[in-house]
Amino acid sequence: MNTQKSHRIAKERRRTPRTAARSIPAIETGRTRILMTLGVAVFAFAAVCIRLIDLAIFQAAEEPAIARVAYKAELSTERADIVDRNGVLLATNLATASLYAKPHEVMDAEEVAGQLTAVLPDLSAPEIVEKLRSGRRFVWIRRNLTPRQQWQVNRLGQPGLDFQHEEARVYPQASLAAHILGFADIDNNGLAGIERAFDKTLRSGRGPVRISLDMRVQHIMHDELGRAVSEFAATGAAGVVLDVRSGEVLSLVSLPDFDPNHPAEATADQRFNRATLGVYEVGSTFKIFTTAIALETGVVDFTDGYDASRPLRVSRFTIRDYHPESRWLSVPEIFMYSSNIGAAKMALDIGGEAQRAYLGHLGLLKSLSLGLLEAGVPMIPRPWRSINTMTIGFGHGIAVSALHLAAAAAATINGGLYNAPTFSVRSYGVAETSSFSRRVFSEETSLRMRKLLRLVVEKGTGRKAAAPGYLVGGKTGTAEKLVAGSYSGDALLSSFVGAFPMNKPRYIVLVLLDDPKGTAKTHGFAGGGWTAAPVVSRVIQRMAPFVGIAPIDEDAPAIRRLLAIDVAPKRPRLASY
Repeated sequence: MNTQKSHRIAKERRRTPRTAARSIPAIETGRTRILMTLGVAVFAFAAVCIRLIDLAIFQAAEEPAIARVAYKAELSTERADIVDRNGVLLATNLATASLYAKPHEVMDAEEVAGQLTAVLPDLSAPEIVEKLRSGRRFVWIRRNLTPRQQWQVNRLGQPGLDFQHEEARVYPQASLAAHILGFADIDNNGLAGIERAFDKTLRSGRGPVRISLDMRVQHIMHDELGRAVSEFAATGAAGVVLDVRSGEVLSLVSLPDFDPNHPAEATADQRFNRATLGVYEVGSTFKIFTTAIALETGVVDFTDGYDASRPLRVSRFTIRDYHPESRWLSVPEIFMYSSNIGAAKMALDIGGEAQRAYLGHLGLLKSLSLGLLEAGVPMIPRPWRSINTMTIGFGHGIAVSALHLAAAAAATINGGLYNAPTFSVRSYGVAETSSFSRRVFSEETSLRMRKLLRLVVEKGTGRKAAAPGYLVGGKTGTAEKLVAGSYSGDALLSSFVGAFPMNKPRYIVLVLLDDPKGTAKTHGFAGGGWTAAPVVSRVIQRMAPFVGIAPIDEDAPAIRRLLAIDVAPKRPRLASY
């Protein structure tokens, strides 16, 4: 027995080294596998951590993929700011949150709708329920929430609701420049005004877009025009301030206006731009162009005159003076007293062909190239007959916008150069051969017109436009409006085109009042000299310090000599009518 046991022990001892040798590779393999598994786990954990940090800190919040699929394109809402000529902010973007839902994740549509309408009362619960049961993967609930509204929705804790971070277009000046700026839609697409005209530039996001407006002057015009509308119970008004040297628009106001932050709440009348889109028969302000053309072409001189002693009858038409002098009038007197009879005769001597050519050079026969959708097209007679030539001579039978009128008036006083009006900022002194500047009148004719415009404010129908120290010149306009196909003496369009200082003109200031009513203060009169001229005076006195124009001595000998004019009546050397 002991012998057998000894043999077995010896046999086991002989086998042990071989077995141990075979077990070593198995152990090593197991250890390697464990290390590899651990490494993969650590790598995966690190990758998850890095991704979480990236999402939480470095990645910008974007619309979820489901929203992008629904739109088939990622939204891009970045839009450049708009500022005035001095850098005042007019339009910008604010970060905002928009609420959307993934209907397939919403548990109870009616419950969610009820909670949302409690937080956002302007929403409709049935409409929300319909959206949540639509079967779509993505639906908008409400765009551009306030931070408080976002917080209130978030604390509801409802699954299936989430927020997209966007940008909302806002206008810090509210209605002050509404008709110029226009507005953008909820997706930041420009729909009107500068927002639409410069849409491509604004979308480039390369920096603020600077426009020619001066918000100090804009505020003054808006304030004074609003006072006039209230005082004279006018149905609307327009105001323009234009740099006569460059054509830059410093102010453009149309009343009534609206808040571009809430354009959907505006009525059609509030959104209508009376300064650029509306075209009107502006009455006697057109005598500026009739007289300038007559002087330029040599048809008349200051020493000439016309018989205005009786109304002028042409076929079935009768042309009368509003306040007749009933005598011969010199050319300066025709302008100073605003004689329709004298202007009609002067226009007939100019002739329809020359009249039309010069009005075309003044930009009065076609739409202005502003880039704005809201640009009116002048209404001109077709055919252009002799009677049209006569009535256009005193501002009837042709309709233009307020900005048309201001730009053309600037060309008569700035040395004779027509500069197309613009909202862009550009330098003065551009060559006359440029695309937006052309010579219409000689410098001599321009100086003569400055004398006549000053005469109107000193001794004529525009006395109430005077602004002591600023040497104002200008022309009144009072036109009867067409009502039911005929002119009504009870519905007027009253205007005044002013300029200052007349020794070296810098700015045109135009005010137009739609259907003003006379008051006890105006003795019942509602014409341009009573209603629009005082507004021009106040605007000039308030704006002059801001634009760097100091008051001067209007009675200084040098200024008196420069603007002196002889208005003594003389018999005409032209044929009588």
